[in-house]
Amino acid sequence: MTELLSIFFAAIFVNNFVLNQFLGICPFFGVSKKIETSIGMGMAVMFVMTIASIITWYIDRLILENFDLQYLQTIAFILVIASLVQFVEMVIQKVSPTLYQALGIFLPLITTNCAVLGLAILNIDLGYTLTQTIIHAVGAALGFTLALVVLAGIRERLELTGSNKYFAGVPSAFIAAAILAMAFAGFVI
Repeated sequence: MTELLSIFFAAIFVNNFVLNQFLGICPFFGVSKKIETSIGMGMAVMFVMTIASIITWYIDRLILENFDLQYLQTIAFILVIASLVQFVEMVIQKVSPTLYQALGIFLPLITTNCAVLGLAILNIDLGYTLTQTIIHAVGAALGFTLALVVLAGIRERLELTGSNKYFAGVPSAFIAAAILAMAFAGFVI
C-alpha cells in the first residue's frame, strides 16, 4: 500500500509531467487561459491517460511481449491514444458543446500530447504491474490537471491586474510557469 501511495503522490508532485519532465507543454500553455477550460482539458487528459495506460499495458504484455514485437510499441501505443482521443472528442462535442468550442484545436492535440505517450512508455519501462500502472496514470493525470489549473488561475489573476504591456500574454505565462516549476521542485528534496 505504501508503494502505491508513493507512486501516486510522486506522479502528482515530484515527477510532475509538465513541471518536472516538461511533457505536455503545448496544451499546458494553450489551454491555461481560463480555469474552466483547463479543468475540462484536465479531465479529458485524465480519461485518456488512464484508459490508454491500461490498454497499452495489456497490449504490451499480451501481444508485443508474447510475439516479440516490442519494436512496434510506439506505433501500437499511438493508435490506442488516437482512438481514445477521437472517442473523447465525440463525447465532449455531444455532452458540452461550449467546452468543445473552448478547447478548440487543443482537444485533437491530445493525440500528439507527448505526456500521454510518455506515460504509456514509462509504465512499461518501469515494469509496473497493472495496479501500479493505473495508480501512476491517475497520479500523472492529476499532476497534469493541477499544473494546468494553477497556471490558469495565475493567468486569470494577471489579466485582471493589467500587467506590464511588455510581459502581457505569453511572456507572463512563461514566467509564471517557471516560478511554478521551481515551487514544485521543492517537493524533490
